[in-house]
Amino acid sequence: MLITFYVSALIAVFSTVAAITRMNPIHALLYFILSLLAVGVIFFVLGAPFVAALIVIINAGAIMVLFVFIIMMVNQGKHTIQQEKEWTNFKLWIVPGLLAMCLFVELLYVLTRSNQEDVGSKIVGPSQVGLVLFGPYLLAVELVSLIMLVGLLGAHHLARGSHVVKPITEEGDDGSD
Repeated sequence: MLITFYVSALIAVFSTVAAITRMNPIHALLYFILSLLAVGVIFFVLGAPFVAALIVIINAGAIMVLFVFIIMMVNQGKHTIQQEKEWTNFKLWIVPGLLAMCLFVELLYVLTRSNQEDVGSKIVGPSQVGLVLFGPYLLAVELVSLIMLVGLLGAHHLARGSHVVKPITEEGDDGSD
């Protein structure tokens, strides 16, 4: 199980760095989903299948689908057909596909092992996660909620279009004619 943990951690680090360094949002999204899946495998190996399921369902599922819909709505215009053809090029999917296959093989290996004592010292359930999150880590949870709220307000501000500054003309009006 130690090898599974380290391989998953290596895939998570590589995928996260690849997601940060990609200029194309779809490629970054692919690597970010792969990173979240690797973190889910890490939590499963450590004995927290509930947290692993939460990471996969909430992060890699719902949030990433929402991000894909946003990208689909933002990329409107005549050049998007050519751009979509470039994004669906088979060569671009080889590395994420191989890394995802590696994670899948690792997960199958962990699930089919007959000796389940290696999976974790004990199983962590939802009530234990809640007690820890809202006990000693309450401040961290509240800070993350504030950061998410600021991100939501920033996204609303940008989407509303109020970030555009109107130029002042020489006559002194604000240019809102």
